Amino acid sequence: FITHFHGDHYLGLFGLVQSMSFFGREDQLEIFGPAGTEDLSGNLRSIGNFRSNFEITGHDMGSGDRVDCEGFTVHAHEVSHVVPTLGYVLKEDDRPGRFDLAKAMELGIPEGTLYKDLQQGRTISWNGMNIRPEDVIGAPRPGRKFVYFGDVYPTPQLLDIARGADLLVTEATFCDEMVDRAVETGHSTIGQACEIARNAGVKRLILTHFSPRYDKDRIISEADFPSVIVGEDGLSLELPYSE
Repeated sequence: FITHFHGDHYLGLFGLVQSMSFFGREDQLEIFGPAGTEDLSGNLRSIGNFRSNFEITGHDMGSGDRVDCEGFTVHAHEVSHVVPTLGYVLKEDDRPGRFDLAKAMELGIPEGTLYKDLQQGRTISWNGMNIRPEDVIGAPRPGRKFVYFGDVYPTPQLLDIARGADLLVTEATFCDEMVDRAVETGHSTIGQACEIARNAGVKRLILTHFSPRYDKDRIISEADFPSVIVGEDGLSLELPYSE
């Protein structure tokens, strides 16, 4: 998924695709992004007289478009920057509700295969009763929500996009003292990124895309958010469910 066509956000694809081919990739590669992504996929195949071992397909997306994947959906949203730019929301499918063991015991259902049938959504017959999954299983539990903004100028729209996210990854190019420069270039300050996260009820925040003039200590000192991480290459983390 590509946010926009500034060089630092997509030019690495050319080397990445060649490396994938060198290492034997055969599966189709699908690339999603703003208008121009379909054309980009053709350039990836032709640049440097390079032929990939796998098919590359580009998909132009607009605000409101979605990509349905196994177990989750990715939604595209137009956001504000100096060129056409998309932000993305990855939303996991809802999970089954919790199995109410006390209720199952109250109904006299023995442990074992009947529990499994109910948990897999099948109605069972027991002691002359038809027992439906919803009789012993609670309401579906929401999946996790992950929001990604590449380059972005803060607008009220971002609050709606990021609302309730379990994780927000967003840029914070400048410290707050350079807010005028941020406005001029269509970027966010550290304080603005944290404000979006607070007002949107985000649970965890990763800040990225810093100006090289700032070190990690400076970024952390300005990041007014209870659960904030300074993004860096190779970072991985486990994202817990809210319930």
